[in-house]
Amino acid sequence: MKSTRFALGSALILLSTAAFAQSDAQKAFDQLKTLDGVWQGPATTVPPMPEMQGDVMKVSLRTTSLGNALMHEMTSPKRPDDPITMFYLDGDQLMLTHYCDAGNRPRMAGKVSPDGKTVEFDFVDVAGSTQHGHMHHAKFTLIDADHHTEEWTYMMGDQAVNAHFDLQRAK
Repeated sequence: MKSTRFALGSALILLSTAAFAQSDAQKAFDQLKTLDGVWQGPATTVPPMPEMQGDVMKVSLRTTSLGNALMHEMTSPKRPDDPITMFYLDGDQLMLTHYCDAGNRPRMAGKVSPDGKTVEFDFVDVAGSTQHGHMHHAKFTLIDADHHTEEWTYMMGDQAVNAHFDLQRAK
């Protein structure tokens, strides 16, 4: 009888832990969906990349697929097209897939900070060639309803290129 109660108690703890993790993923996804709209702001990179430094980037975020996905498009005045990133829930995990102009599709898993203002994504895997590098990390910080920052890390071999975007909601 004691072993049955112990097993039942353990199962309830595991289920509540899974529900908590799912709610964290949902909370992070819901936070990102508040960014729905058009944004613009300057780009800075480390190390400096002259082709991007000072560019005013335009970011469009659109909730789609009946609320099950968030599409992120970033354009630059110097680029003919834009990379697309899709955010979505996969079970109890917030994921992103970045459709990169390097010809690959890295996936990253996200988690929300304790204060709920930052959603950070860590590399999981990549489909396609990494010959020209790949996106490896992303971080979104919500400052207020009209201001957020994005940080993206691109790996070129062993060298990381960090890009920072200070974005204001376009009126």
